[in-house]
Amino acid sequence: MTGRVLEVWTAPAAAAPMQRTSSVEAVAGVGLAGDRYALGGGTWASYPLQEKQVTLIDADEVAAVAVEAGVPLTPGLTRRNVVTRGIALPSLVGQYFAVGDVLLFGTKRCPPCTHLERLTGWRLVKALAARGGVNAAVFVGGPVREGDAVRLVPDAEAADRGAPVGADRPVPRIVALPD
Repeated sequence: MTGRVLEVWTAPAAAAPMQRTSSVEAVAGVGLAGDRYALGGGTWASYPLQEKQVTLIDADEVAAVAVEAGVPLTPGLTRRNVVTRGIALPSLVGQYFAVGDVLLFGTKRCPPCTHLERLTGWRLVKALAARGGVNAAVFVGGPVREGDAVRLVPDAEAADRGAPVGADRPVPRIVALPD
């Protein structure tokens, strides 16, 4: 299964408006250049580093939530970095995957929090609970561009690219989602 990157977003500081860009540099072990978390800020900066380097969300899920909630929600307003289509993001948790040539590891699902509701003024937590996307850690950096392919990467390929596998493989965090 292969998906595509539709949009790329970053914010320079916690609660700052997201800014769309056609390309951003992913930095191994850090995140997206110029994004609040890569800069050491962000609302959830105290959380484990691997859990906040990159966030991804599906464009079709955002559109469905907008209809369900009756609000003009757009992907950039979700405060996620990479907007995709065509790949089941929850299936990437616990897996290596590539966005273009960048190697990522799905660290956990990313349900929204009330911070998003405070910023938008819309009740979104329940509607986005199972559709909030995923968090990922950067293991091999490079550019993330609109139009890039998103695909699963077998462990053998990840190991060839220098990522830890076997007993050293990262462990995803399982996030319980509300019913």
